[in-house]
Amino acid sequence: MYARSPSSKVRVGVVGFGYWGPKLLRNFFEMPQAEMSWAADLDPARLAKIVAQYPGVQTTQSFDEMLHSDVDAVVVATPIRTHYALAKAALLAGKHVMVEKPLTSNSVEAMELVQIAERRGLTLMVGHTFEYNPAIKALRDIIASGEIGDVYYVDSARLNLGLFQPDINVLWDLAPHDISILLYVLQSEPIAVSARGSSSIRPGVHDVAYVELRFPENILAHVHLSWLDPCKVRRVTIVGSKKMIVCNDIADAEKIRVYDKGLEPARETDDFREFPLQYRYGSVTIPYIPPQEPLRAQCEHFIHSIESGTRPQSDGRTGWKVVQILEQADKSLQNGGHREPLGLEMWVPHELRREPELRRIRPDAGLVSAAGAR
Repeated sequence: MYARSPSSKVRVGVVGFGYWGPKLLRNFFEMPQAEMSWAADLDPARLAKIVAQYPGVQTTQSFDEMLHSDVDAVVVATPIRTHYALAKAALLAGKHVMVEKPLTSNSVEAMELVQIAERRGLTLMVGHTFEYNPAIKALRDIIASGEIGDVYYVDSARLNLGLFQPDINVLWDLAPHDISILLYVLQSEPIAVSARGSSSIRPGVHDVAYVELRFPENILAHVHLSWLDPCKVRRVTIVGSKKMIVCNDIADAEKIRVYDKGLEPARETDDFREFPLQYRYGSVTIPYIPPQEPLRAQCEHFIHSIESGTRPQSDGRTGWKVVQILEQADKSLQNGGHREPLGLEMWVPHELRREPELRRIRPDAGLVSAAGAR
């Protein structure tokens, strides 16, 4: 990637103003190193709200008009099914791109976006917001330091009542967060995945899922996802050979607690009736987590990557791996929980192993009406 001159601000355009779009616009608008220039959405009422609140931002219902403007970077916050077409059009127009999670709806399209960005020296980043959460970064640092010893297993829960998505299941909606957290925190990639779930509200659309990921070194990760829970839960528990950690992102303070608890070999004995392990109960440590909005940190990192020409932390290849894991997990979910393999042979789609010519994008008739609710 090519470094940008620091003398000018990065001009940003956001497409899609459902859930994430307004939050992204606010962050880029408030950042001194960015210029929030354009907003695109199909709904004129949404655009009217933007004009009223941010009079300096130009608005349009035509994504093509945004692409032909002077924006340097495009942020895609539309439904998943539109990510590939919009991101590809923006990259081919020479724009840096950030896409809300997941990168695309399948791994072949994700890899094609990666290839386009790399060949053109453009930044491609995915909105894995929790990688920019100070609590998750602290979690990674604690594990990397060896304080908790060898990781035995991880248990993650992401539960809430809603928000139901019209065209995807709970796996594709919520699991990208947990999968990206696991890859980031464990600094490892899973070798197998399985998933089970239920469709309680709409037939054929899973609203509850239980995902199992197996990592090297016999590390097991379990992820519980639900749109049908009375309580909002965002919790990660990591059990190690020395200590245990609980990260509760819902907590206003004390988001991380490190428990000095565990099992240790008992003293040697000749009495076979004695239990050969003993429990250890120690203190609880609560590290300080600096307050910072993860989405702001993500947006700042995107701009920094463009200005410096460096690869983003949650770059296109990371997004591609997350999509591949989602594909295999969804395959397992649909066939009753069969364990699906992951690994090096999975990271390169068959369609792209021989570096074929990039598929040409179709005429932009479908891109003019690009934005939608999310």
